[in-house]
Amino acid sequence: MCGLELLDKSPEFVLGSRHDHHMFTANSEKREIARRRPALRNDVMRKAVTAIAILAFALNCSAGAVNRDIPGPAVDTPAAEATGSQVAVLAGGCFWGLQGMFEHVQGVTKVVAGYSGGSRATAHYEIVGTETTGHAESVEITFDPKQISYGQLLRLFFSVAHDPTQLNRQGPDSGPSYRSEIFFASPTQERIAKAYVAQLTQAKVFVSPIATKIEPLKGFYPAEDYHQDYLIYHPNQPYIVINDLPKIDALKRVYPEHYREAAVTVAAR
Repeated sequence: MCGLELLDKSPEFVLGSRHDHHMFTANSEKREIARRRPALRNDVMRKAVTAIAILAFALNCSAGAVNRDIPGPAVDTPAAEATGSQVAVLAGGCFWGLQGMFEHVQGVTKVVAGYSGGSRATAHYEIVGTETTGHAESVEITFDPKQISYGQLLRLFFSVAHDPTQLNRQGPDSGPSYRSEIFFASPTQERIAKAYVAQLTQAKVFVSPIATKIEPLKGFYPAEDYHQDYLIYHPNQPYIVINDLPKIDALKRVYPEHYREAAVTVAAR
C-alpha cells in the first residue's frame, strides 16, 4: 500500500524508487537528474498538489515505525570523557536524505555521502547499483562528542533518519545497497551500537524486528560530487519532498534540542 509509483516519468518528477528498472533506466536517469539540478518549472501547481497528497499518504503509512521519540541509549560515552572530533558511518537508505538530515544536527561538523561495505574499486554509483558490490549507500558523519554523543546520533538514526525494521530496502528503494547498517570504527562504537539495539529490542520499541546490521568499518569512499548536498541543492525535487524533507521536519519536531536551522554543507567546507 505504501509503495509509490511514478506519476510522471520525466527527470523533473521522479517520485518513486530511484531504481525502478521497470519504469526507467535508473542509473542514467538519476545522473541526468542530478546534473541538470532540476526544479519544478512546468505545471508547478499541479505537481506540487500531487506531491503534497502523496507525502501525506506516505507519512501515514510509515508513522508507526519512525518519526517519534524513542528511549535514549543506556550505554554511551559521557561528554566529559569525550576527546577530539569523531566519525560515525551509517547506512539507512538513500544517502541524499541521511546526509540532508544529519547536516541539521547540532554538534555535527561535516556529513559526506558515500559508499561502505565493499572495495574502493567498486565504489562508484553505476557499479553499486548492480547490487553485487557489498556496498551500502552511507554517510560519514564528523561530530563533536562534547556536543552530541555517538549514542545520541544512533538515537536519531533509529527514530527519524530511517526505518530500521526494513530489510534491504528503505521506502521506495530496494536492494542491499539500501540496507540499514552501522559501521563501527572502534570497540567503543561497537559496544554502544550493540547495546542500543539490544535495549530497543528488549523494550519492544518497534513492532517488527530491527534489521540493522552492525559490522566493522573497513573503508568509506565518498560518492560522486553530484550527490553531495543533493537535498540542499534540490529541495523541490519531488523524490526529496516525499522521502527526505520529512526526516528534517521530524528532527525539528521530535528532537528540537538537537536541531539547527542552518545546515553544515560539504560545499561550504
